[in-house]
Amino acid sequence: MARTSRLGIAIASGAPPMTGLITGIIGGIVVGWLAGSPLQVSGPAAGLVALVAEIITDYQMQGLGLILILAGVLQSLAGFLKLGQWFRAISPAVIQGMLAGIGVLIVGSQIHVMLDVTPESNGLANILSIPQTLTKGVFPQENATHLWAAMIGAISFAVITLWNLLPAKVKLIPASLMAVMVGVIIAQWVNLPIRYVELPGSILSGLTLPTLNSVGLLADPQVWVWVLTIAIVASAETMLSVTAVDHMQDGPRAHYDKEMIAQGVGNTLCGLVGALPMTGVIVRSSANVHAGAQTRLSAVLHGVWLLGLVSFFPKVLELIPTASLAAILVYTGLRLVSISAIRRLWGIAKTEVLIYAVTLVMVVGTNLLEGVIAGSLVAILKLLYTLSDLTGKSVENEDGSVNVYLKGSATFLSLPKLVAILEQQPPGRQLTIYIDELNYFDYSCLEALESLEHQYHLSGGVLSVEWQALRDKLPGKKQVMATGASFSHH
Repeated sequence: MARTSRLGIAIASGAPPMTGLITGIIGGIVVGWLAGSPLQVSGPAAGLVALVAEIITDYQMQGLGLILILAGVLQSLAGFLKLGQWFRAISPAVIQGMLAGIGVLIVGSQIHVMLDVTPESNGLANILSIPQTLTKGVFPQENATHLWAAMIGAISFAVITLWNLLPAKVKLIPASLMAVMVGVIIAQWVNLPIRYVELPGSILSGLTLPTLNSVGLLADPQVWVWVLTIAIVASAETMLSVTAVDHMQDGPRAHYDKEMIAQGVGNTLCGLVGALPMTGVIVRSSANVHAGAQTRLSAVLHGVWLLGLVSFFPKVLELIPTASLAAILVYTGLRLVSISAIRRLWGIAKTEVLIYAVTLVMVVGTNLLEGVIAGSLVAILKLLYTLSDLTGKSVENEDGSVNVYLKGSATFLSLPKLVAILEQQPPGRQLTIYIDELNYFDYSCLEALESLEHQYHLSGGVLSVEWQALRDKLPGKKQVMATGASFSHH
């Protein structure tokens, strides 16, 4: 499964197939040895396909190498500065929207590859041209190449889908490996004239090393945008995988900053040798945990087996139809658009689905970084709205006194609403403010209450607050005495 998916990711990225395997080797042997999450398996991730493809289109493999070196240095620096935990602060709705957007882009590009058609240069163009590509497969005009490729792709997709429905005890062979095996058998048996994986004569000949001419790219501001994008997205994906792996096993907990440093070292090495960027990959990591792995040696051996395969059996890989690898990625892309995640977000709050949708649309319509930024801005706006959401309900008692029940968050953002609510109350009464339903109360609102209490006293009224409850809602629950004499205990 690991070998075939790495090849597919490399091909989908527009990179030589060997680069995906090299990234897996480095991810296993080097990052596996240094990792802060010892059971996590690192390698090229489907989530970076869209980014890498665009970078290679604009700057070739040499440019990707330079960008990856700098991104790796940034990751390691973030680890040394203890910033690893901060990547967990990204809104789950943004992360899910990002993954869904990546899934849509992967499906949009790999449907073309499933039919032996070269993908377009950007995500939207790939999606819009899908009908035209499908027409080539269903109604071939020149030859049956696209039709045969479509058949192999469809069979591979069906195999991986049906295989995943079988009980776990039956699935001794991973679904993606089974799909590729079926594709290889049919293609070789019929001798189909379709595209197959092409590997160089040796592992070293598959490398594209950065050159001194690549340094000139540093004058291009877009290159630095890509550096930041790769560093952030790769780190976020890795940290999500680290958290998931921690939940799967009862062994030692992960060290996030150490993992960040290890990923930075790995990506820097991948940039130096001209390979693909890497992340911690939850699919391979979960397989590692479920297989009974106990130490980091399992991840290291993962890289050792890959090295042995490409060194001694490269011709076996050249029997694989690219349509089969594309089918695996189409399946993976569809899985990234998780319906269960949407339902979970809907159950939390409708606004979470809005954040998800904005992120997805922007990732597909622009690029990954702008999509994540857009989704994060919506998440921040939601937070600001929540912090400013304050309502008040007034109830007049038979003795003429008035009770005011506040609900929401009393912060500096909602201060105008608090003042408006209290200024609407009739003057000269016994006014009691109930704050049990407040989520939060900050000091700016406390000062406002003290000022309003004084003004209300001048009108001949008495304003009182459940001071104990108010004190418990203040940040830090500090003992703060109100200056207004009528702030009383109830």
